Amino acid sequence: MSQQELFTTLIKEGYSSKGKSLLLGVAMLDGQAISDAQIAIPLKTLNRHGLIAGATGTGKTKTIQVLSEQLSSFGIPVLMMDIKGDFSGIAMEGSEKSFITERHTKINIPFKPQAYPVELLTLSAQDGVRLRATVSEFGPVLFSRILDLNDTQSGVISVIFKFCDDQKMPLLDLKDIKKMIHYCTEEGKTEIEAAYGKISSATTGTILRKIIELEQQGGDLFFGETSFDVQDLMRINEEGKGYVNILRLTDIQDKPKLFSTFMLSLLAEIYYTLPEKGDAEQPELIIFIDEAHLIFKEASKALLEQIETIVKLIRSKGVGIYFITQNPMDVPSGILAQLGLKIQHALRAFTAKDRQAIKQTADNYPSSDFYKTDELLTSLGIGEAFVTALSEKGTPTPLAATLLRAPESRMDILSEEEITRINTQSKLVKKYAESIDRESAFELLANRISANAASTEATVNSSKKEQSSAETKGNDINKTVIKAVTSASFIRGAFGILMKLLKK
Repeated sequence: MSQQELFTTLIKEGYSSKGKSLLLGVAMLDGQAISDAQIAIPLKTLNRHGLIAGATGTGKTKTIQVLSEQLSSFGIPVLMMDIKGDFSGIAMEGSEKSFITERHTKINIPFKPQAYPVELLTLSAQDGVRLRATVSEFGPVLFSRILDLNDTQSGVISVIFKFCDDQKMPLLDLKDIKKMIHYCTEEGKTEIEAAYGKISSATTGTILRKIIELEQQGGDLFFGETSFDVQDLMRINEEGKGYVNILRLTDIQDKPKLFSTFMLSLLAEIYYTLPEKGDAEQPELIIFIDEAHLIFKEASKALLEQIETIVKLIRSKGVGIYFITQNPMDVPSGILAQLGLKIQHALRAFTAKDRQAIKQTADNYPSSDFYKTDELLTSLGIGEAFVTALSEKGTPTPLAATLLRAPESRMDILSEEEITRINTQSKLVKKYAESIDRESAFELLANRISANAASTEATVNSSKKEQSSAETKGNDINKTVIKAVTSASFIRGAFGILMKLLKK
């Protein structure tokens, strides 16, 4: 048996599946595509998470597009966190160009241009479905980790949440919790200390500065009502295609705290909302996180631990998370170990550090008798990638240099007119358009402070009135005495007594 025949047999056995699967492309050997060595990923294993890595311009976005298209076709919704803004073309039908025809002839996979249902989501002032969450929904632990607070500061946040719960004061937006922090050290200091213990003004000052930092990165737009319902990510259109929800993040690249805040809150909400699925035949939702290093670079140790925990647990809810980054080393090792599907595009070796990174990357993939992985990593072409996944039995599939299929939707961004049309037709845009500012902690505390001030003023006024009344009575007595002393009868009487004394 020739080497190609051995290789083909290995790939067929490794990537065979009894259930439904995504067809990524075909395996390559010695630079040649082998059309009958198809790389198919079982739907059943897609909740085991994944990594899509590679240098800029090697085709990562198109790979995500291919995956999203097929997921949608199987009725599986997708959430794509689009940092660069080059993913939106999936909403429009593509066109078969000569290079696409050539590629699909090589891999022997039909090409059918088509569009997919899309919702455009936003965390900022951009047009689209507005994503919001309340401070209360975060809870004290998660909110503290977002702000990277120490144990003492986290304890103060817990006190604030407890006080608001006890007093039936909703914490909806950042102005609510800022008002509460001021109340702890100003007007309500005595009340808080009596019930919950002393709170240092230095501690509250630090917390306030960190909240302001989050606010400056757009947190004031994110925190509030109407809260986004994660069930709206699970929608399927009338044709049975899952919606591709694109979170446009082009204007918050320099706001990593807001990005990580949203991501963590979303994952936590999904985990606590969705029921346990176990080993389902296909996932409920797939999440793609582009430029994942932005999350991990700015995240605290506590936040990383929280993300790692959720990644471990959320797969039981039927949710798969896929991290997209330039270098696999950008992803913490604890999270990297949880990833079942790995798609590695080409890496560039310009420096000694780059070469070391390539060696480390190659070590993260299964060994192969057919490839020198570290050498091939630098020579993969655009739209080519190393692939390894999990079989239906949960075992790693053989490493395969893969010629990937092309996206069937447009490989370009939407125009402003197309974006406007999608938003106009969207039911979710209308649902979450209104920002509600109902009575919450800010207003209730303001009313309480005002009432206390009025009560204090009334007490002071009453005291002054009593004092004034006493002074008035005293003045009346003095006047009476003076009047009596200075009267004519009193003077005559006094002179009479004095004359009698002198005669003696």
